[in-house]
Amino acid sequence: MSGHSKWNNIKRKKEKTDGQKAKIFTKMGREIAVAVKEGGSADPASNSKLRDAIAKAKANNVPNDNIDRIIKKAAGEGNADTYEALRYEGYGPCGIAVIVETLTDNRNRTAADLRHYFDKCGGNMGQTGCVSFMFNQKGILVVEAEGLDEDKVMEDALEAGAADFSADEDVFEITTEPEDFSGVRDDLEAKGYAFVTAELQMVPDVLSEIADLDAAKNMEKLLDLLEDNDDVQDVWHNWDRPDED
Repeated sequence: MSGHSKWNNIKRKKEKTDGQKAKIFTKMGREIAVAVKEGGSADPASNSKLRDAIAKAKANNVPNDNIDRIIKKAAGEGNADTYEALRYEGYGPCGIAVIVETLTDNRNRTAADLRHYFDKCGGNMGQTGCVSFMFNQKGILVVEAEGLDEDKVMEDALEAGAADFSADEDVFEITTEPEDFSGVRDDLEAKGYAFVTAELQMVPDVLSEIADLDAAKNMEKLLDLLEDNDDVQDVWHNWDRPDED
């Protein structure tokens, strides 16, 4: 049912974070802490932002004990950590559209770092809105296919309110509208499903290829630099990255 596969780009992100657990745990912790403050509650039952952040952290293998400690710390009166969510947009090599979501306590530092990365890799930072019109926010749930019946998973997903379903390699991809994401995820969790990915993402309308090998290497380098930056939470792009498997 899906117009194009998202799993290849998601998989690259998952493979990278698997080798950097400490860094991803820190980033997920920051996201949870911000959700506690912005949502006004340390109770996920009454704070949908926190509930979504917890689900994303669990999909990234953050232990429950870590999550509980972060929530308690964020809810404490003595916690003075302050981060603001900022979005940056730009173009990678060959005009690849890139959106960078950040949580930072120093916007000048973050902007300077990101601008340097784009310039170094043959791209350039753009103005707000320069590429976001090429993307739509969607809820993305990825389930490992092993041991599951495709028709049954599709039936459960669509009954829960999913907008789209597809089978790709060894996973099932479930897509929702943003407002339906939490409900679909909670419904499928209640039915015993576990997720490789469970988060809101910026999904490109169209994927673009890079024919030039050097430009492709620069794009890989740009993604590596962005994802390794402590202030960067998520990177979305419309590069149709070749499958190396």
